[in-house]
Amino acid sequence: MNDDQALIAAQEALKAWGVEMSPRLIKNRENIVLEAAGPDGQRAALRLHRPGYQSDDAIRSELWWSEALVAAGMIVPQPIRTLAGEVLATGGPRVASLVTWLEGAPLGEGGVQLAMAPQAQADLHAALGAELARLHLASDAMERPEAFEREVLDLDALLGEDPSWGRFWENASLSEGEARLLLTCRDKLRAVIGAHAAADGDFGLIHADALRENVLVQGDDVRLIDFDDGVFGFRMYELGVAMSQNWDQANEADLGAALLRGYASVRALPENAAELLDAFTVMRAMASCGWVIGRYADDHPAVRDYAERAIAMAKRFV
Repeated sequence: MNDDQALIAAQEALKAWGVEMSPRLIKNRENIVLEAAGPDGQRAALRLHRPGYQSDDAIRSELWWSEALVAAGMIVPQPIRTLAGEVLATGGPRVASLVTWLEGAPLGEGGVQLAMAPQAQADLHAALGAELARLHLASDAMERPEAFEREVLDLDALLGEDPSWGRFWENASLSEGEARLLLTCRDKLRAVIGAHAAADGDFGLIHADALRENVLVQGDDVRLIDFDDGVFGFRMYELGVAMSQNWDQANEADLGAALLRGYASVRALPENAAELLDAFTVMRAMASCGWVIGRYADDHPAVRDYAERAIAMAKRFV
């Protein structure tokens, strides 16, 4: 869908909320996101959801989840219900949702070194750890509707023969030696994460995409946006995702310690949390190396970029 088609589809979708004002396109990627006005004129974000990625019930579940988080006192994008009282509009070429707008600047950008002073970086990572812990507490307390549906990202989905995000060792840019290295890394990850799973490691609803772009900074506080990838998964994977863009920062260890410290100030961590954080950070790099398969042409630079990050992290981990 090109930009003009996206704007037409968005204007049609907004009729479900009784809104006639033209939206402004923010990004046209897998989900199309636009700035719009809600029924009361409040600033809002309209999403035209990518077809075939999530079922309608899974998208509804994300929105029900957001409502429960807000009811628990968290500040996250809250769905604005349609005139018919639904969280989702399903009549157009793409299903659509309208959520409240959160102010703030992203924590950073992937592949770009964090710009603020080291202490500020650590403080924000501690705040992020605490926010993720609050998310997990509120998610566990939520009463889920019978139709609630989100993917389960368990050990097999991460490291089985057919991982949810792709067979990362088959990334087209890998040499035979590099592929063997990733398979060796996979074996070690299965041992560490498998032991955590066998010991009833903490597992439940997670955001699963707390990357810098999805963390808004508001003064000393951070807020999470974009729950599109939310799953039932390991809580330590949540923290690994948050650290996965810090792998080449000189102060990576300090940021990881701050993230764990912030989390532990709200919710208990496993005794070997530092070891698990390392493993799940590498796990996210492996998953991303598989995620590009089929999304880009084999010779696209992104395919090699994700592979090189996975290789570097695998060498260090193994």
